[in-house]
Amino acid sequence: MEVRLGYKQTEVGVIPEDWEVKTLFELAERKKEFFDDGDWIESEHITTQGIRLIQTGNIGVGRFIEKDDKKYIYESSFTSLKCKLLKQGDLLVCRLADPAGRACVLTDIGEGRIVTSVDVTIFRPPSELADRLFLVQIFSTSDWFKAVSGRSGGTTHKRISRGALGRLSIGLPPLPEQRAIATALSDVDALLGSLERLIAKKRDLKQAAMQQLLTGQTRLPGFHGEWELKRLGSLGAFLKGSGVRKDEALSGDLPCVRYGEIYTHHHDVVRVFNTFLSSSVASAATPLRKGDLLFAASGETKEEIGKAVAFAHDYEAYAGGDIVILRPEASDSVFLGYYLNSPPIQKQKASRGQGDAVVHISATSLAAIEVTVPFLPEQTAIATVLTDMDAELAALTHRLTKTRALKQGMMQELLTGRTRLVAAEDAS
Repeated sequence: MEVRLGYKQTEVGVIPEDWEVKTLFELAERKKEFFDDGDWIESEHITTQGIRLIQTGNIGVGRFIEKDDKKYIYESSFTSLKCKLLKQGDLLVCRLADPAGRACVLTDIGEGRIVTSVDVTIFRPPSELADRLFLVQIFSTSDWFKAVSGRSGGTTHKRISRGALGRLSIGLPPLPEQRAIATALSDVDALLGSLERLIAKKRDLKQAAMQQLLTGQTRLPGFHGEWELKRLGSLGAFLKGSGVRKDEALSGDLPCVRYGEIYTHHHDVVRVFNTFLSSSVASAATPLRKGDLLFAASGETKEEIGKAVAFAHDYEAYAGGDIVILRPEASDSVFLGYYLNSPPIQKQKASRGQGDAVVHISATSLAAIEVTVPFLPEQTAIATVLTDMDAELAALTHRLTKTRALKQGMMQELLTGRTRLVAAEDAS
């Protein structure tokens, strides 16, 4: 393969001529800096207060993951085990899948003395050789994980040994370029983090809104009066979906909902289809009408049986087998899509599920479920609020996906030297 001017072929691929190839051991052993594992800490040493213990689950891909259930070790254990203390700024590399090789820089987590477990390697390359934030970005690439996986072993718990980890090579730009790359990618990471936090906050707000609005604890402006207690069967007529085999799921362009997708793809309201039928296959399926409620009639557990989604579209679509359909009258199906998955209703469905290995729920059992619902205008108003919240979440999630794709593209360009942020003469 021809290598373009200013680049060279190396064991880590094509990189700029002024970049070096170094193993982690070579980076660590200069000035005898640290490249060592954490400590073997048995469960009897772990407690709820004392000296903070960082475990493999705290190490994500490129970031530290804080857990609600923080772990600590006893003061006496710290002394008897002769544990190594971590320093702020340490680069922690997890040697245990999944995936092995993920890494983060330990930032100020306000815990005083901190130790880590044996499947975590503590890496302190000298600052004049390597920028640790740059290394974290290298340790977040698919090429890195592929290299780690190729050196990993084990059956029950796949891991890479410290020695094998240390012998892995990376392409290393001059330090000014490392810092420029780390800054650019860290800025995108900060944007990703802010989007993830905003999405989490919006989801919490939606859950709170559902809890308040779907129970009548909070009423929207202009609505008063008691909600009505009814049986689900009084809201409309029940019918069944018809079988669509797995090998027929992508046979054409007519949208269809299959029962398993109610658990995996559709939530409260059908928005995007995953199954499309040919006309011949659709002729044996059950046609849907706008406003239909679809219940998964089979499932693995009683807790999830009968999950519901509303079909709110005004175009041709079909339902596959193991789906119970409620065709309501004088009800807002989108409101019911949200309401019929609420914990009180789900508890009733669970109590009516039949079977162990595979759980089923019938139309007769669903018809007997008691619901307390407002009049139609309030149902529609509640549905509008929740739909708007979902639309906002969907837009933020789409933005998050696009930003992640942008980050991947930047990593591919910057961490291979295809795009230079610092000119070669300025980097040296």
